[in-house]
Amino acid sequence: MINLDSDIKYIKGVGEKRAELFNKLGISCVRELVHFYPRKYQDWSDKMMVKDCENGETACIKATLMTPVKEHMIRKGMTLFKCNFTDGETIIHVTIFNNKYLAKSLRQYDDYILYGKLEKTLTSANMSSPSIEKAEQNIGIHPIYPATEKLGSKAIAKVMKTALDELPPFEETLNTEFRLQYKLVSLDFAIRQIHFPENEDNLDKARYRLIFEELLTLQLGLLKLKGRKKAETKLTVKKDYTDEFFALLPFEPTNAQKNAIADCVSDMNGKYAMNRLIQGDVGSGKTAVAAGVLYTAIKNGFQGALMAPTEILAVQHMETMSKLLENTGITVDLLTGSTPAKEKREIKSRLINGETNLVIGTHALIQNDVEFKNLGIVITDEQHRFGVHQRANLAMKGSEVHTLVMSATPIPRTLALMIYGDLDISILDELPAGRQTIRTDVVDSRYHKRIYDFIKKAITRGEQAYIVCPLVEEGESDLKPATQYAEMLSETAFKGYNMGLLHGKMKAKDKENIMNSFSDGNVKILVSTTVIEVGVDVPNATVMVIENAERFGLSQLHQLRGRVGRGSSQSYCILVSDSKSETAQNRLAIMKNNSDGFKIADEDLKQRGPGDFFGNRQHGLPDLKIADMLADTEMLALCRQAADEILDKDYNLNLPENKALANAISDMFRNSVGN
Repeated sequence: MINLDSDIKYIKGVGEKRAELFNKLGISCVRELVHFYPRKYQDWSDKMMVKDCENGETACIKATLMTPVKEHMIRKGMTLFKCNFTDGETIIHVTIFNNKYLAKSLRQYDDYILYGKLEKTLTSANMSSPSIEKAEQNIGIHPIYPATEKLGSKAIAKVMKTALDELPPFEETLNTEFRLQYKLVSLDFAIRQIHFPENEDNLDKARYRLIFEELLTLQLGLLKLKGRKKAETKLTVKKDYTDEFFALLPFEPTNAQKNAIADCVSDMNGKYAMNRLIQGDVGSGKTAVAAGVLYTAIKNGFQGALMAPTEILAVQHMETMSKLLENTGITVDLLTGSTPAKEKREIKSRLINGETNLVIGTHALIQNDVEFKNLGIVITDEQHRFGVHQRANLAMKGSEVHTLVMSATPIPRTLALMIYGDLDISILDELPAGRQTIRTDVVDSRYHKRIYDFIKKAITRGEQAYIVCPLVEEGESDLKPATQYAEMLSETAFKGYNMGLLHGKMKAKDKENIMNSFSDGNVKILVSTTVIEVGVDVPNATVMVIENAERFGLSQLHQLRGRVGRGSSQSYCILVSDSKSETAQNRLAIMKNNSDGFKIADEDLKQRGPGDFFGNRQHGLPDLKIADMLADTEMLALCRQAADEILDKDYNLNLPENKALANAISDMFRNSVGN
C-alpha cells in the first residue's frame, strides 16, 4: 500500500526507469504526483454526428471502423496508417502518425470514439491523428497532462488512476466551519475530481477548492513573511515642508506627483510607520516624489537612506538629488561597493554623528557596520529587484522607520496588492508635461543600413543613440554579442564616430566613466546590454535600437524604450528581430501599439507568468500549481480577506485546525529564493 510520501517508483506500473521520466517532470513522490494537475480536459461525454459539426471543430464522434488499417511508409522513422470510419451517415478518413500500437489494436466493424479536429468536405470528413478509444469503455471527461516525448498524457493518467485507487482518503486541511463559510468541497473530493471528473460541475467545484486553498496559502505566507502587524512609531513628522520643496523645482509637478507626496507626508504624520509603494510608469517622475518626501523628513530632523539596485542608478540618484537639494543645507553622501575604503569610513562616521542627512547607495547600505544617528525614512528603488529581507535589513537600521518603495515596473493593481500585501499604494499615472510618445517600429535585420543612416542623421542633429544587445559574449550563433557588435560597428557603419560600450562585466569605475561620457554628450552611440534598463537618464538620447528584441520580456522592452523620450525632441525605438515565431511577433506588435506600461504589464504577465515576471531569484515568489494570477483575481481578493480572518484569530497558526495550513505554507515557500 502506498502513501503520499512513497517514492513514485513504487506505484504499480512505474518502476525505476519510468520513475526517471517522472522525475524530469518534477515528480519524485506520490504527493508530487497527485498535485501534478491536468493542463486541460477533453469532454468525451457529448457524442456528435459529423453533419452537426462545424468545419475545423474539435469533435467527439462515435463511429464504426469500416476498412482494414493500411500502413504507408513515408520515410525512415515515419509511418502513416490510414483507415475509414463511419458515424452511420458520413465516411471519416482517419490518418494515424507513427503509432503502430494503436493501429494494430483497431478491429474492423468494432465501434470506437474518435476525438480530434474534424475537416469536412462535400461528401466526407477527415481526422488527422485523433485520440481513439473503444466505445464500450465508460468515457467521460479526459484529463490532459503536461507531458514529454517519452512520457505521454495517457501514461501519466494511467499511473494517476492507479495511485488514487490505492491511496486512502486525503486528510482535510481546512476546518468544516471555514469550508462551509467559503463553500468549499472536501480536499479528498477535490483531488480525485480534478484528475478524473465525473462531470463539469464536479470539475468546477474541485478547481474552486484547490485554487482557493493555493491562493489562501500564498496570501498567508506573504503576510507572515512580511509581518502584517503595523508598527507604531515615534518618528512622527510634525511639519509638512512640501510647498517649500515645490518652490525649489524647475518644473511644475504633476497632480499624481503632488498626491503621492501628500500620501507619504500624511503617513509619516500618523501613529504608525509609513509602508508605501510608489508605482509609476517609465518617466512618471518617481525620483522627484522621493526627493519631496525626503525633504520633509530631513527638515523634521531625521536622516534618510535611498537604496538602488545598481551603482549606475545610485550615482544618477546622487546627481539628481544633489541638484534638487542644492542650497538647502541638506548634506548628501554616496555609498557603494566601489567607494574607496577611506571615503567609506568617513561617510560611516558622518552618518553615525548625524552630519550626513541623506545617504544614497546600493547593497553597501545594509552592511552591518553602517549605522545612523537618527534614521527616519528608507526608500528602495526598483523594489522587485530586492528580496523582502534586503528591504527589511535597511529598515532595521532605525527604530520603526518610515519605508517607501518605488517601482518602475508597472504591475496590475490586484497583483500589486498581493505581492506588496503590507504596503499602501500610490500610483503615478501621469507623465510630466512636454513628454512625447516614443515612436516604435518593428523591423528585421535587412533594415540595418537604414537604421544606421537614421542614427547618423540623429547625431548630425546633435542627438545620441543606444544600441542594446541581449548578450555580452559569443554564446548563441543567432545573437549579436555587445562586445563584438560594438567592435564591428566601430570599424564599419560608425567608423570615425565616438562609440561607447557598456556591459555588466565591466568594472564599476569603467561603467561610470562610459555613462558619464554618454551623459556629457562626448559618446554619441552607446552599445549596451540591459545594464541601462533601469533609470539611466540622458535627455539628449532620442534613438533606441534593440537587437534580437524577441529575447526580451515585454516589461523589459518597455523599460529599455523608456531610456529615450526623456527630453523635448521626438524619440524613436526600433525593435530588430528575425524571429518567425508567432508568439514573438505578437509580443513585438504589443510593444509597437502600446505605450501604457500597465497594459504591457498585463500582457507580459499573461505570457510569462508571475514567477518569471518578477524573477523568482530576486523576489522569492513561489510557483503556483493550479491558480492563475490574472484569471483568479476575484478569488485572490477573497483569499486575502480569509487570510486576514485566520491571522487575526491565530497569528502564529498554532491552533490544531491551522496546523495543516502552517505546513502548507512551509512547503510552498521552501524553494522560494530571496526571502
